[in-house]
Amino acid sequence: MPQLLDNLNPEQLAAVTLAPQHALILAGAGSGKTRVLTTRIAWLIQNGYCSPQGILAVTFTNKAAKEMLTRLSAMFPINTRGMWIGTFHGLCNRFLRAHHRDAGLPQLFQILDSGDQLASIKRLLKALNIDDEKFPPRELQHFINAQKEAGLRPAAVEAWDDYTRRRVELYTEYEAQCQREAVVDFPELLLRSYELLERNEPIRRHYQARFRHILVDEFQDTNRLQYKWLSLLADGGREGGASLFCVGDDDQSIYRFRGAEIGNMRDFERDFRVESVIRLEQNYRSHGNILDAANALIGHNTKRLGKSLWTDRGAGEPIRVYEAFTDSDEARWIVEEIQSLVRDGACRSDIALLYRSNAQSRVLEHQLFSSGVAYRVYGGLRFFERQEVKHALAYLRLIANPDDDTAFTRVVNFPTRGIGARSLEALQDAARTWNTPLYQTVPHLAGKPGAALGQFVALIERLRVETRDLPLHETVDHVIEMSGLRGHYQLEKEGQERLENLDELINAAANFSAEVGAGQAPGEAPSEPGSVLAEFLAHASLEAGDHQADAGSDAVQLMTVHAAKGLEFDVVFLSGLEEELFPHGNSTAEADGLEEERRLMYVAVTRARQRLYLSFTQSRMLHGQVRYNLRSRFLEEIPEPLTKWLTPPNPRRSYVSEPSPRYYNSGAGKPAAPSMPPPPPLRSRDLGGLAIGQAVNHPRFGDGVIIAAEGSGSDARVQVKFAEAGSKWLMLAVAKLTPAS
Repeated sequence: MPQLLDNLNPEQLAAVTLAPQHALILAGAGSGKTRVLTTRIAWLIQNGYCSPQGILAVTFTNKAAKEMLTRLSAMFPINTRGMWIGTFHGLCNRFLRAHHRDAGLPQLFQILDSGDQLASIKRLLKALNIDDEKFPPRELQHFINAQKEAGLRPAAVEAWDDYTRRRVELYTEYEAQCQREAVVDFPELLLRSYELLERNEPIRRHYQARFRHILVDEFQDTNRLQYKWLSLLADGGREGGASLFCVGDDDQSIYRFRGAEIGNMRDFERDFRVESVIRLEQNYRSHGNILDAANALIGHNTKRLGKSLWTDRGAGEPIRVYEAFTDSDEARWIVEEIQSLVRDGACRSDIALLYRSNAQSRVLEHQLFSSGVAYRVYGGLRFFERQEVKHALAYLRLIANPDDDTAFTRVVNFPTRGIGARSLEALQDAARTWNTPLYQTVPHLAGKPGAALGQFVALIERLRVETRDLPLHETVDHVIEMSGLRGHYQLEKEGQERLENLDELINAAANFSAEVGAGQAPGEAPSEPGSVLAEFLAHASLEAGDHQADAGSDAVQLMTVHAAKGLEFDVVFLSGLEEELFPHGNSTAEADGLEEERRLMYVAVTRARQRLYLSFTQSRMLHGQVRYNLRSRFLEEIPEPLTKWLTPPNPRRSYVSEPSPRYYNSGAGKPAAPSMPPPPPLRSRDLGGLAIGQAVNHPRFGDGVIIAAEGSGSDARVQVKFAEAGSKWLMLAVAKLTPAS
């Protein structure tokens, strides 16, 4: 017993030894919440408050559940196999297996993962002859899951328009199909468990009497149905019910897009009349400067339950801030800094590169690969391996080489264009007969298959003609648009990330063109568009090759901030701290969206143990064009004494309308400098012989007039007002502008 409670701080000890009652434990980042949960279970059993079978512990990952069981086994000799410790889905599966007849399920029912569920919905739409463009399968999947997570069967869903009523009908048909096939999806596991407990009093009373102590990890990530399920097992907080011990951190609630409801924490306090709220604020992970920055950031959020992290590890190093000119410069600086850290003895695996959006990984990966630094993308695919990127590259490969059968089969029916498996089988049989590539075999097919495949071939031929004289990045942009890829992902509920990756592919093409141009000898004729495309495709294949480090090897870790939650590293680089990127541009249009972005920033900052780098750029490639952003407001929310600027701060790039004097003062008592005058207008030679007001021609957009310009040399860009395409900013280094005749 003394050993069990050794080395607990006063707050941890208070939480572990709390008399059986409802309790909310606000556990800050790095405060030892897993240890508290595990020790609490052991303490309850050792002190006779319940048997191991009287414990129900809910985690959000199988990894966390296994870790908890391992720690319990090490604390004292008990058989943990019979204990109910696991994820919501795992525990509900166990419950339904035991009561399958009462739940209306066969004993050997199968579980559909997300991919299987999507395939099942596609089969349903095909069987009912439903247009999958009007009712996209993935969107319908999100609709069905959202209703289930809200605890709603089809009959309870409110539908005020014809489209929603039709979706509800499809929801009904989907349920009937799952019942026929004896399968359940993930949301169904929880919903059916809840419904069975609610309507079957004997079963409900049995489990209410059995589980005397219910412990929940990551309580801030629970959705409404999960909260109702827990409440039902705890008898709604009535006297004699189980004690509900919830551990969470409202400041780390970052999964609203998955249905997480931060309001559950406040509802729990009210519904269960919680008297014990214990705050775990001592952090065992990070140095003081990092925690002070995190506290200052999250302090700008409202409706917090209140918590302030501290440590006895000392202040540590200041937070380093770097301003780069471009995203390529930012990536180059990060990699050089990593190489310096490794030379000084740091392990690559203790270094993490975090970013807000997956699309940002491309430029970082390119620089790491080019510099020979081993890396791994954690919790996701490398850029050129992502589905949407591979689809776009497949179209480009067909333009460059129509005999590429692999590329042909990948996109011949993506986005869907009515080409089924039988048509492809007929084509493949004909290709073997004629000994020709699939593309060349299409004219030999007759009937419906030949007509459908002929339309696809016509599309590729049209794309080849339309992009013949376009710069590489405009070729990529045009193909993404005209192939239907952009439109397809715009219809997806969670297609924003895929669209960002497609935009980043355009950026990659623009950067590649610039690099190819810079590498040419003086007087050398520029490469033909076709050869540049072939070189770019080869470059993409090489970077998509087997260059990623093996699991367990010493490699730099790349990941989104969402994927980093629960992890920690000695050194953290957080890139792209610009308005519209972090915080994300969509957040300002959503209720509480900015506060969730700030919680995400809080999570990012608290991943660092010893050293934290924050970086941003003056300009960043987006959709093949240079965009100029202000630095993130989150940088302004970090107190000045905690930071060390590695570059002189530029007041003109600040988010705040009146920047802090620290960005102006060059000496004590010196007044702030006046704002800088605008740069002089560019001379004709700065624009490659062109001038503002001059009429020009573009291969794709046609005739237009230059109305503005900025930058110089390779960074020069102009704004052109086109007759049909409207106003566009174009980089002179890659745009083929010629004086209009």
